Amino acid sequence: MTVIDISPSVMQFLLAFIVVAPLLGALAALLPAPPGLKGRNPDQAVLRHGVTVTGAVLVAAIVLAAGFDHDHPATMQATTDISWIPALDVRIHLGIDGISLPLLVLTALLTFLCALYSYFKLPAGPSPKAFVALVLVLESGTLATFAVLDLLLFFLAFEMVLIPMYFLIARWGGDQRQAAAWKFILYTLLGSVVMLLGLLLIGLKSGTFDMVALATDNGRGLTTSVQVIAVLAIGLGLAVKTPMWPLHSWLPDAHTAAPTVGSVLLAGVLLKMGTYGFVRILLPVAPDGMRTFAPYLAAFAVVGIVYGSLACLALARTGAKGDLKRLIAYSSVGHMGFVLLGIATMTPTGVNGALFANIAHGLITGLLFFLVGAVKDRYGTADLDTLAGATGAALYGRAPRLGALLAFAAVASLGLPGLAGFWGEMLTLFGAYSPAEGLSRPAFRTFMAIGAFGTLLTAAYMLIVVRRVCMGEHAPHSRLSPDEQPQQAPRAADGPQPSGAAGSPSSETAGPRTATTPQLADIHPYEAAAWTPLVALTVLAGLWPAVLLGLTDPAVQQLLAGGKS
Repeated sequence: MTVIDISPSVMQFLLAFIVVAPLLGALAALLPAPPGLKGRNPDQAVLRHGVTVTGAVLVAAIVLAAGFDHDHPATMQATTDISWIPALDVRIHLGIDGISLPLLVLTALLTFLCALYSYFKLPAGPSPKAFVALVLVLESGTLATFAVLDLLLFFLAFEMVLIPMYFLIARWGGDQRQAAAWKFILYTLLGSVVMLLGLLLIGLKSGTFDMVALATDNGRGLTTSVQVIAVLAIGLGLAVKTPMWPLHSWLPDAHTAAPTVGSVLLAGVLLKMGTYGFVRILLPVAPDGMRTFAPYLAAFAVVGIVYGSLACLALARTGAKGDLKRLIAYSSVGHMGFVLLGIATMTPTGVNGALFANIAHGLITGLLFFLVGAVKDRYGTADLDTLAGATGAALYGRAPRLGALLAFAAVASLGLPGLAGFWGEMLTLFGAYSPAEGLSRPAFRTFMAIGAFGTLLTAAYMLIVVRRVCMGEHAPHSRLSPDEQPQQAPRAADGPQPSGAAGSPSSETAGPRTATTPQLADIHPYEAAAWTPLVALTVLAGLWPAVLLGLTDPAVQQLLAGGKS
């Protein structure tokens, strides 16, 4: 069943367009704007160009999803297979199935929303031309990662996103951006070098780099020792990008220093490349190797769940001077731990849960970083003590719609039933209760119990954040010294200046809201436009999980069965 009837050749063109158009758009962004498209100022044209290109890619992705045959989501569709390097049997092989299609649409959506947001709220930094070009190159590399079906092309696409993200952090980031950018690039590059060795080992030992052929073979052409070495090498590279504890330490620094749109793209799509590699490559290509390392992967995953939650609790406590962006970054370590736990079960239930949690995390954490960026723009800081101590009314009293949206994103992140975050975590825990044959049930049920405890910790720190940031401190007076009061909120791109400076004397009281409580600019129209799709999809996926599970489940069943339905 398809929503609209599209010929196979048009589907091929759409997928190729989705992958290549952002790259061509990046080149065009560096050229002078045509005379009729310059806009009101020199920077406006290139920002409009970014919105146009990402919008066109999003439309193409939606049309591709509408033309996708939902009755056969396990079948590769919109495929292109062209010989590229005959000597190595490397081919330009593109295609999508029920596993990659949701990630493709999520990437196109988040990149468009980031371009739209940047049109009105461009982060401070060098030339807007370079900013737009880097975002488009980043989009092209991410989309290619989810669309290619050749191991070497996968590696090239995987690496393609590193340089753009490095420059987005290093040139448009905040404090400590250079150190954070270097840490990001060194961790990911070192992981990628090891991953390349594993990919080459699989390709050379099996005689092909084609991911579809390797998945169909299901490891029968590889000895157990080769599979174990390959899983160790490739898994290390993917684990760095995921990120898996203890290879996660680059992530909090990168998120804290990155501009708002950089954090949204990093959390929303780049982390998914690592977990996608586990599902697309390691599970079907090296099942014996994965079975060897699955208990260790699950153990690291649940440690990451608890560690990320404890780190968030430490940052959220009063007086800790915790940064709200850093807290959300640590929450990603915990949420991606659930994804890894689902993959480690090697069962359809667990892997489907991991894929669902992937999408849910992209929607919810992308929204959270948008909201935290907006709060930081208004207060001039993301320090939790400052945000909580600025006024007793806090966001609920000063920007009620913004506060309500932040509370919504927080309860979605903690896994409230009826929202997208719930289903992925629940399915991964169910998968851990009954792991694949050959895996220790007592061990995985222990991991399940630890993961379930992690959900309680997640609820604890998210509710603390909501109470402090949205409601303020309970003390009758601010606990902050005068020099720690929040900075004056900057003027928004299309909104009025707040009626009072955030650091004015009236903001130093922490009692109930009064007529003198200075107000902050609430949600602007461009912010509503960028955030509404994420809210709607979070609710839709929570109330109607079959939208995603109907796509992923047949593809996962076939993948785990070695290409056999």
